[in-house]
Amino acid sequence: MDKKRVIFLCTHNSARSQMAEGMLNHLRGDRYQAFSAGTEPEVVHPLAIRVMTEIGIDISGYRSKHVREFIGQPVDIVITVCDHAREACPIFPGAREVRHESFTDPSAVTGCDEEKLASFRSVRDAIHVWLDKELA
Repeated sequence: MDKKRVIFLCTHNSARSQMAEGMLNHLRGDRYQAFSAGTEPEVVHPLAIRVMTEIGIDISGYRSKHVREFIGQPVDIVITVCDHAREACPIFPGAREVRHESFTDPSAVTGCDEEKLASFRSVRDAIHVWLDKELA
C-alpha cells in the first residue's frame, strides 16, 4: 500500500505545521508520509520541540522549509493550518485534495514562560484531536 503524501502549510513553518508533521508521521506513519513548509519560513520554535518531546515525538532535527521546495512533487493532501497560509497559497499544483484547519499561533502568545508553554501544549493537543478525527 502506498502512503498518502501530506503537506502541512503555515506561514513560518516554525510551530503548528512542524508539530502536525511530526505527529502524523508518528501516529499514522504506516499510511501517511507527512511534510511541512511555510510561505515565510523561520526556524523551528524551541517550545514546539519541547512540547512534542513531552509526548515522545522528536522533531529536534526538523528544519523550516519554503513551500517552493515541494512544487512539482506529488502531494495527495495539502492542509493549511493557518489563515495566512491559506490566503497566500490557495492552490497547490498537483494536489489531489486541499483542506484547511486554522490553529491558534502559539508563538504569538505573550506573557510568562508558563503561559507560552501552555499555549504550545494547547495547540499541540488540538492538532492531535483534529488529526485523530480527520486522518484516522
